[in-house]
Amino acid sequence: MSVAPVESMASLSSDIFYDIFRRLDGPTLASAACTCAAFCSISKEERLWENVCSSMWPSTNREDVKNLITSIGGFRKFYADCFPFIVNKEVTEYQWNDYLDYPEEWNEAEYYGDIDELESISPSDFISIVDMRYKDKTICSKVLWGIPNANGYNGWFYNCPFRVDLLIHPAREDDSEEIVLSVSDGLPPIASMEKERKDGKLWRELCDGLRLSWIVVNRKIKQAANVASWCPLGGQRHWPTDKDFVIRFGSVLPAKDILPCQVVECNLIMKFRVVHTEEEGAETTLKLTELSMQLEDMEGAHVNGRNSLLILKEALSCRRSKNYSEVLESCHLYSKVQSKLKEVKMRNESRLDRLCILSGITAFITFCYYIL
Repeated sequence: MSVAPVESMASLSSDIFYDIFRRLDGPTLASAACTCAAFCSISKEERLWENVCSSMWPSTNREDVKNLITSIGGFRKFYADCFPFIVNKEVTEYQWNDYLDYPEEWNEAEYYGDIDELESISPSDFISIVDMRYKDKTICSKVLWGIPNANGYNGWFYNCPFRVDLLIHPAREDDSEEIVLSVSDGLPPIASMEKERKDGKLWRELCDGLRLSWIVVNRKIKQAANVASWCPLGGQRHWPTDKDFVIRFGSVLPAKDILPCQVVECNLIMKFRVVHTEEEGAETTLKLTELSMQLEDMEGAHVNGRNSLLILKEALSCRRSKNYSEVLESCHLYSKVQSKLKEVKMRNESRLDRLCILSGITAFITFCYYIL
């Protein structure tokens, strides 16, 4: 079979290019758009980017989510905002030295944020679009409109630790079914938990295979960002029970002029529990028991709802990067500074303990001297 040669790119129909472009992923489509004016014009078609988004984030296939994305600028803008990850390299040691030396300089208004700015932020403006995959298979897609139980200005939500749990607050009635992983999904079979504790095969498979995207959208300011790290940042085996796996995703968010620590960590926690092993006469099965978001400061304290809204709004316009190693570097820098802060705090507490003991001994000796 002979194929007629193509004399020039111009001799090909734009419909042919469109058919080719709709088979591309996001990065390839973006690269193609930079090659020439014709490709740039074709790549602006919203339908192409809608296909890319639905492939990347299956939850964007819902009609209500499509309407949301259209209202905040379209699928092309949505992909450009949410495909790169949040990177924060402003975690510097001198900021923390200043914070440790002069904490009294922060008054109440500075610590708890700008009240006037907060009045323009509503919990109902934030939408969470969450997709979880295991070995490229989608196992969970959820959309949470607003922040549950956050009604009433200055109510309990604004002063209590911020937390969003997707499994406690299903978006729809059909979202309430159990989310499980089994051998049919690609999990390695484990004979017993005792064997798993020794070799850690299941734990390694989970860390290598799980991917998480948690997109936060503010429909009022028409901005969106992905606060997840896509790949796990860490976790714990067999905690809090011997059948639990806790896997942590997240990012470092700016908190300048909101908290004295200047930066916080967005922790996305995924918890699985082993419900069946091979020795129990059934294939290895894990059940997702938690999928939640929390914000923590450098000392590990949970940020309250009021400051969390301000931080999330700030995160939607912060720096992004498609370089995953840069994302990891940002998170590792945060962990390094956090560890140093804990060491300084422990040394200060140790000095205080020794001083208290020495003062007690001195007081006791003085008392005995005057008695005798």
